Amino acid sequence: MTHTPLARAVALAALGTCLTLPSLAQAEFIKDSKATLEARNFYFNRDFREGAGAAKSEEWAQGFILRADSGYTEGTVGFGLDAIGMLGFKLDSGDGTAGSGLLTPDISSKGSQDYSSDLAVAAKAKVSNSTLRVGSMQFKNMAIGSSDSRLTPQVFSGGQLISQEIDGLTLDAGRIREVNDRNSGDFQDLSMTTSINANTGALGTRGIRVTGGNKTDAFTFLGGTYKLTPNLTGAYYYSNLEDMYKQNSFNLVHVLPLADKQTLKTDLRYARSTDDGRSNIDNKALGAMITYGIEGHSFGLGYQKMSGDTGFAYINGTDPFLVNYVQIGDFSNKDEQSWQARYDFNFASIGIPGLTFMTRFLSGDNIDRGSNVSEGKERERNTELMYVFQEGALKNLGVRWRNATMRNNFGRDIDENRLIVSYTLPLL
Repeated sequence: MTHTPLARAVALAALGTCLTLPSLAQAEFIKDSKATLEARNFYFNRDFREGAGAAKSEEWAQGFILRADSGYTEGTVGFGLDAIGMLGFKLDSGDGTAGSGLLTPDISSKGSQDYSSDLAVAAKAKVSNSTLRVGSMQFKNMAIGSSDSRLTPQVFSGGQLISQEIDGLTLDAGRIREVNDRNSGDFQDLSMTTSINANTGALGTRGIRVTGGNKTDAFTFLGGTYKLTPNLTGAYYYSNLEDMYKQNSFNLVHVLPLADKQTLKTDLRYARSTDDGRSNIDNKALGAMITYGIEGHSFGLGYQKMSGDTGFAYINGTDPFLVNYVQIGDFSNKDEQSWQARYDFNFASIGIPGLTFMTRFLSGDNIDRGSNVSEGKERERNTELMYVFQEGALKNLGVRWRNATMRNNFGRDIDENRLIVSYTLPLL
């Protein structure tokens, strides 16, 4: 793509302003820099079909996300900076319909703030094929996944070391102290997802109990992935949310080429979680997803089973590494077993590039709701239609519609629609 002088000027100004490293403006530092500006228009509507509380959560907002990654200074040890600048503006949030997660809550009005802004900056150093980052950043691995499913992404404060010195092997280690959630205006201590009823104190369907408060300021992980064969990849991660849980996670992914334009992908996941002092965490999470692809079609079947004294443990607000974590639910309650059927179609296979479709159905049962109570059951259906314009004045403009329904016998039923219009402008 050809970048205009104006785009280059904006990108360089962004790097200069956000990264504030004029003394490091060496050739490779600038030459290898990358910058994009994403405009994300987001409409969110969640209808609660019954039960106490608000009947609807509905908001509309405009966000801007600037991502600027510098190159490295020359020398044995290269230095650089990465930055994520975020702006969010409220377009509509009617009386009593706040709480979608798009916007920062306004405590005084019990609604949402008119606008929000955040800046995440991380310094980085590179030696050979190893990179150390310290500051504020997103994470995406088996131990922790930053959520980016609302207006602006979730970022964490900490450090991460990624090493790829051995061919086929990636080692990954990090320590995190605070989180700036996708609808938060500042960094806060970390917490764990539970299902405790704020009014009654009941443990809910996860069965997780925490003493001394559900806050901590330390999360550590260490792991990596290794390409065992050209078609088989294995991964292992150890993680520890201090005082809350310890977790060992395993993953095997195998892609088997079949006939022309056909593949069979097998994704196996297992995690063992135990307590770390102030919780009762005891969980085994087993998951498997098998996907058959033929030309533009893919058909998937998934299975997930929870066992132990509690449900699955993960940092609040993140995307857990579970095969049945979907638009609304994660199907990881105490003793829950769940199935998923999924279908995807890429219309490029019939001459319509940029258009994709996905639908899936999940059903979970055998949830332990406590003594003298029937087993919990839930089901969810998701549909997603997305189109990215391929040419013309609207080239690279993406339009996505996400629809979901959730039904269960232990919480509120939900109907949900999300409409997202986004455009990413390459600046460098």
